[in-house]
Amino acid sequence: MELPARIDVHQHIVPPVWARALDSRGLDSGGWAIPSWTAESAIAMMDQQGIASGVLSVTAPGVHLDSDAAARDLARAVNEYGAEVVKDRPDRFGHFASVPLPDVDAAVAEAVYALDTLHADGVVLMSNAHGRYLGDPDFEPLWAELDRRAANVFVHPAQPPMPLLPGTPAPLADYVFDTTRTALNLVLNGVMSRYPNVRVILSHGGGFLPYAAYRFTGLTSMAIDPDRTEEDVLRDLKRFYFDTALSASPSALPALLAFAEPGHVLYGSDWPFAPQEAGTYYNRYLTSYPNFTPGQAKAIDRDNAEALFPRLAR
Repeated sequence: MELPARIDVHQHIVPPVWARALDSRGLDSGGWAIPSWTAESAIAMMDQQGIASGVLSVTAPGVHLDSDAAARDLARAVNEYGAEVVKDRPDRFGHFASVPLPDVDAAVAEAVYALDTLHADGVVLMSNAHGRYLGDPDFEPLWAELDRRAANVFVHPAQPPMPLLPGTPAPLADYVFDTTRTALNLVLNGVMSRYPNVRVILSHGGGFLPYAAYRFTGLTSMAIDPDRTEEDVLRDLKRFYFDTALSASPSALPALLAFAEPGHVLYGSDWPFAPQEAGTYYNRYLTSYPNFTPGQAKAIDRDNAEALFPRLAR
């Protein structure tokens, strides 16, 4: 039997302490129900979907649900839970640590603890923290710390600071919008150029960034910041990595592959918030895509992630 090969950089964990914290506050994930999760069910899914290892992260709304103090405690609790899961099965799991933005000092402290003590494989940031986007100048100390460590940063979308479309959960439409919004904010505010060592992975194929990238480059240099050339903006946009979660489709995949730098597209499932049926649906498009260059499919499935997560390399 063929062994699972994929490294899934967009796979979620549901720590019981986090689920209880959401439930006690009447919260969910942007109108999306919180699913059950166990390591055993995750491994069963991975075996069925050809996934060797999954890098786990807590999804939106993250860990800062109300007060700074509660967010610090919740971040520590979910990170220690995730570290224990990885400790039990280091061959099958990695872990992105949560940090309690917009409390910057606490976010820096938790990132240091998670990376140094818990040996997390990176950190996960929500696309906005109570309406403040990731290029916010106040977040500079966190980016500086992550850059010093050449950290992997997984950006997961959150509900933008506006009402939901009636009858439309945020993951359906608003998440792709918010990923694009925060990525552009990072570029326009210079974060991607000031911190070249950090590796930023955008969820869901980068939202619509690959499709609209040349709109952003042209209009920025022509109408927003004439001191920056189109090439400057394009270089910073191309620094991003992208996962394929819910995005390996006949329309999205060609745009993503046309834009992304070689080595910058990674496999993602979004399980369990995206059910296993969704993984099967998008995997079918990914495996049947007719225009991969030689070795490109294998690189997306595994090789590109091995470069970012050498611990998971065979």
